[in-house]
Amino acid sequence: MIQHLTSLPVLLPMLAGVILLMPPCGKNVAIRRIASVVLGLITSCVSIALLLQVQQHGTAVYAIGDWSAPFGIVLVADPLSTLLVSLTSILCTVCALYACAGDDENGSFFHPLLHFLLLGVNGAFLTGDAFNLFVFFEVLLIASYSLLMHGGDKRNTRAALQYVIMNLVGSAIFLIALGVLYGVLGTLNMADMAQKVTFLEGDDVYLAKIGGLLLLVVFALKGALLPLHLWLPNTYATAMPVVAALFAIMTKVGVYSMMRVYTLIFGDEAGELSHMAQNWLWWLALATIVMGAIGVLASQDLRKLVANLVIVSVGTLVALVAVQTVEASAAAIYYLVHSTMVTAALFILADLIGKQRGKVADRITVGRPVTQPVLLGFGFVIAAVAAIGMPPLSGFIAKIWLLKATFNSEYGVVFWPLYLLASLALLVGISKAGSTVFWHHKGNTNDSHEQERVHPAQLAALIVLLSSAPLMAIFAGPASEYALNAATVLHDFRGTISAILEGGQ
Repeated sequence: MIQHLTSLPVLLPMLAGVILLMPPCGKNVAIRRIASVVLGLITSCVSIALLLQVQQHGTAVYAIGDWSAPFGIVLVADPLSTLLVSLTSILCTVCALYACAGDDENGSFFHPLLHFLLLGVNGAFLTGDAFNLFVFFEVLLIASYSLLMHGGDKRNTRAALQYVIMNLVGSAIFLIALGVLYGVLGTLNMADMAQKVTFLEGDDVYLAKIGGLLLLVVFALKGALLPLHLWLPNTYATAMPVVAALFAIMTKVGVYSMMRVYTLIFGDEAGELSHMAQNWLWWLALATIVMGAIGVLASQDLRKLVANLVIVSVGTLVALVAVQTVEASAAAIYYLVHSTMVTAALFILADLIGKQRGKVADRITVGRPVTQPVLLGFGFVIAAVAAIGMPPLSGFIAKIWLLKATFNSEYGVVFWPLYLLASLALLVGISKAGSTVFWHHKGNTNDSHEQERVHPAQLAALIVLLSSAPLMAIFAGPASEYALNAATVLHDFRGTISAILEGGQ
């Protein structure tokens, strides 16, 4: 079974989705909920086991059907991919638990769709083949389309339609890009592509550059990089909060794809195409940070505010990807885990706060006080401090690390003041939102006794998400060492080529 461990984070969610559609899970709500959480826990445990296996024995390559690379499809488990697979599995399990409080009854097939989404995301993180990256993109997008419509109204439908149209266009561009690259290189295995790019000459160089830049458009759309970010605020703000929390990992798939493609295929060893997207990534990242910070200041409700925080996190990650150093990639990996968990926690907090404020919901305006101000206020403070990047939580460590990693960069003189000003904007925007919601209200807490109180399943999910910030700070040493190791393997061109092309047995 150990040799098949790499495939299980993809196979288990697929089986879980099928099982949850069949009797007795398909008809009995209680059984479906228990099965969904249990199956999510199993996938999480398997993912963590794979992470430990890779940490101990190095990169694992699984050749599907025993067809070795570059002729067959391979799954590649290295420190970065296994970390993100574990993160996604845990997040999906937490969201399944949170939805058991009643959100899963607002529409059909929430739990099967959640596991099918997990299948697509885990597959995208593990695949070593560019075409199968497209396939897994489509799997996760189909599941996300349905989840966006879950319990939706007319406003939700309009935002979901925009999301669907944008991603269908992105999928078409993705196929065109893959066709161009396959025509030039004769392969879509990422390691084989990286090896053959170095030998391109003449017009083939320009064709490969066109294909690579088309991929940049696709990944920018998936990751919500400016100017292709306009779909995200409305989509995330109108989706069910538990779905938005789950989607906190979705933009990271686009960022991860940038890390893979522009570090391995078009990285240091790509000859004339070396770092071809670096300037594009850098300036688009800075513009995305600015637009996200402005969005935070302008947000009129908590969910829109958190959606703009996601945009800021995407810009930050892409800026680190553009630096193209091991230290910057390590900082990006640490920041990615931190930002995913914190933004997911904030989406859930926005939902809980909105349910306890009556008609005002999560709007940042004077209204009814929340029923449980101590619990939700304390949770909001933890999440806010982490999101802003203040000590002593993980956000502060991530901020110091990414500033250090960009200090010697040629664009550091621009990045530092811009990022610090953006952090100030986040401080102002989040502080204003928190003070308005918790300190300025009409009436007293006794007026809100009829509003919903936090369900035990919701509380458990919230605790898991919020605990990530202090835990990543307490265990900053091992966490940073792991991130540095993952970044080192990511930038090890020859080691990656050797592992995939010679190790896919």
